[in-house]
Amino acid sequence: MIDIMKMVKARTYMKRNEPFLYSWHAYVGYELDLFKAFERPVTQFDVADALELDEQLLAQWVAIGVSIGYLKESGRNRYQIKSRWKLPKSKGNNSSGVLLKEMMELHIPTLLEYPKMMRNQSRLHFDEDEHASTVAETSRLLEVLAYPKMAKRLKEKDCRRVLDIGCGEGGYIKKLGQRFPTTQFTGIEISEEVVEKAKELTADQKNVSIEQADLWNYKPESPQDMVMLNNVLHYIPLEKRQALFKEISSWIAPGGIFSVVTPIAGGPDSPPFANVFNSFFSSFDNLYRLPKREELIEWGEESNLEFLSLRTVIKEGGWYIVQYEKKSESAR
Repeated sequence: MIDIMKMVKARTYMKRNEPFLYSWHAYVGYELDLFKAFERPVTQFDVADALELDEQLLAQWVAIGVSIGYLKESGRNRYQIKSRWKLPKSKGNNSSGVLLKEMMELHIPTLLEYPKMMRNQSRLHFDEDEHASTVAETSRLLEVLAYPKMAKRLKEKDCRRVLDIGCGEGGYIKKLGQRFPTTQFTGIEISEEVVEKAKELTADQKNVSIEQADLWNYKPESPQDMVMLNNVLHYIPLEKRQALFKEISSWIAPGGIFSVVTPIAGGPDSPPFANVFNSFFSSFDNLYRLPKREELIEWGEESNLEFLSLRTVIKEGGWYIVQYEKKSESAR
């Protein structure tokens, strides 16, 4: 009886892990541009030869692809993609594949370190240089989804001065600057290398300026109509977040907007991945746990910011855009 129960449990775990094969297969296909290679019927040998890949391992990848319905046989030992709409686009096309890459190369390996971290009561250290390109690509994908919500608010308020804190390569303000040519956009970024890249990408936009600055030592020359803080909160220690909100609030003109893009800590009713995402950030000694919805509202209230909305950017990852309006002095 005990042996039977062990087998039942083992089979249950295998069935539960089966969906992982779909993500793994899509990740490998995205990383090696295999879906592009198999757009038309082609042999495994020709693909392995053209891309200089191990033919035997490629054959195994193809076999799994056929079994899960991502690929199909086309006769004469040729194969091609079957369910195009299920597959990530190739690299450089704002592909969802970058989320798979981040999950497979960063999130899952980190979660697998949990036994060691718990035994040793230790944390990993997030290496920004190693993962910078993947994180930057993920941020660009988030930009595509969050941008319309920012643009709508900017238009409603007729904002003339906008500050982007931790602007990275300037993706948000580049797009917004093109749409709102009479608005002055300023981006601040601590990395000298990233600043130079952002300046290069926005060089033809007179209404966009990029400055190298440390958030904690910065103060804008004039009140801003909108301040954006995108994908930054998990770099800020929990005990400093309230102070940060108060400082940023002091930069915003009455009636102005504070817009925050961040993952939010999951609760009992949240999608599982939202809770896992928080576990990921909590695994590093230089990253910090995600904010809770109630904390975001509280930090705003304590900073003379009226909570306006919390909208989904990517539900499965717990990513949201949170926006506030600066209250007038009489509303204090």
